[in-house]
Amino acid sequence: MDFVKKIILALAICFVFTTNCYAKNCKKGIPCGNSCISTNKTCRIDSYHVLGESQSKSASVEVESSKVAISKQNFNTAKTRLVKIYKSNPNQTTFYCGCQFSFDSNKSFVDFNQCGYKPRKNEQRASRIEWEHVMPAENFGRHLQCWREGGRKECKKDPTFNAMEGDLHNLQPAIGEVNGDRSNYRYSQFTKEFNQYGQCQSAVDFKARIFQPRQQIRGVIARTYFYMRNKYNINLSDSDNKLMAAWNEMYPPEQWECDRNRQIEKIQGNDNKFISEKCK
Repeated sequence: MDFVKKIILALAICFVFTTNCYAKNCKKGIPCGNSCISTNKTCRIDSYHVLGESQSKSASVEVESSKVAISKQNFNTAKTRLVKIYKSNPNQTTFYCGCQFSFDSNKSFVDFNQCGYKPRKNEQRASRIEWEHVMPAENFGRHLQCWREGGRKECKKDPTFNAMEGDLHNLQPAIGEVNGDRSNYRYSQFTKEFNQYGQCQSAVDFKARIFQPRQQIRGVIARTYFYMRNKYNINLSDSDNKLMAAWNEMYPPEQWECDRNRQIEKIQGNDNKFISEKCK
């Protein structure tokens, strides 16, 4: 009798306190039989652990803190804010191709006839506006541990990545098809011309994985790259640094770049000093 009591006591202690309580002869998904796990439960080939009160509170606070951090600045919030900015400035055009566009509620429309744009392959995607990361998400995401553990999907849970991904200074309105074709390709200048998108002056070299932006936005790109480099401590290659430095000098800000920077500062709380210095 004493032996039976000892066994029952040992099993009870195992179930409540230990982190190494395993069922005997378990196969996942079938009843476990008489073991640390009750007979009417299916088998979990795993350890059982009961959180103490302090651990439960800590876990709860950590989850809640993560939710708050992520909600402050993120890509979804940024897109909503950008739609408002461009609705208030309807004369502005798409970043890579200079096409007029408009919004009906949050649905976007691109005027192909006005800019001579011809879809390369995907007319449905070409007909809508997408918010392009001038510095691709991979460029700033790969500096974070979350990216190494699971790429962009894993980084969606990281508040630092959320702040980078939702930074208004790094987002521009682009024809969806061109945004998709640009992917995460480096900016460059080709030695030959392309006409993949009708009269659009931007082009992509899929084989070399490089993208040539039209001249009118090269300065904007350079000042955006320098902003992201300084703001988030992003390393740029020597070739990127040299190209961006040249574009920054060759193509000074136009009025919209200065106005947009000031509007974003009011919303986000910080300006791009590489723009504001030249706008003075």
